[in-house]
Amino acid sequence: MLLIPAIDLKDGHCVRLKQGDMDQSTIFSEDPAAMARSWVDKGARRLHLVDLNGAFAGKPKNEAAIKQILAEVGSEIDVQLGGGIRDLDTIERYLDAGLRYVIIGTAAVKNPGFLQDACTAFGGHIIVGLDAKDGKVATDGWSKMTGHEVIDLGKKFQDYGVESIIYTDIGRDGMLTGINIDATVKLAQALTIPVIASGGLSNMADIEKLCEVEEEGVEGVICGRSIYSGDLDFEKAQARADELNG
Repeated sequence: MLLIPAIDLKDGHCVRLKQGDMDQSTIFSEDPAAMARSWVDKGARRLHLVDLNGAFAGKPKNEAAIKQILAEVGSEIDVQLGGGIRDLDTIERYLDAGLRYVIIGTAAVKNPGFLQDACTAFGGHIIVGLDAKDGKVATDGWSKMTGHEVIDLGKKFQDYGVESIIYTDIGRDGMLTGINIDATVKLAQALTIPVIASGGLSNMADIEKLCEVEEEGVEGVICGRSIYSGDLDFEKAQARADELNG
């Protein structure tokens, strides 16, 4: 089970939001590259970056901070990034800078042709982020609900050749209320590609529950507020996951 620390970028700072609300942000660090280094030093094997301004603007907005992170740790571990990625040139630029995976969210739902082109051009580097509530997918920084079922879209994107899917329960994100294990497993069982859990991770009990369902296809979990607030000790949690699942 891969525990993936999240670094959410807003105005060049490392922040956390509550339920995707840009007005409810807490700054955790003024130096995202130093934050990335600290997670790597604590044993992280992958990092999850989100360009929050980019997600709302529909184009990259924290590129300088992202490139600083990649310069600091990109040669040591895999780094994945989402937020405002809407064209192939942006993907190519980020991959050239050392990014391992690009996460396409809203654009995958609204413009499936773009996702298909991205998978064709950059096979093995594309992850889809599906944000959902009650089984229905949301877009545009969670501000718009669609009628699409998560599993239907997951199957469609799997056929396009995406590497994996990050499934976020947006009702739980940043709330420390626990991962929606049932919904995550249901999606993973319907697919042959890995699913990464996201939204609401709160404590060691969540990690242990996720380890129990890893063989269903749940490859990892995004760690956000809990590892910044101290509710979850990242090093101990990754060690426990390794102990449970080898």
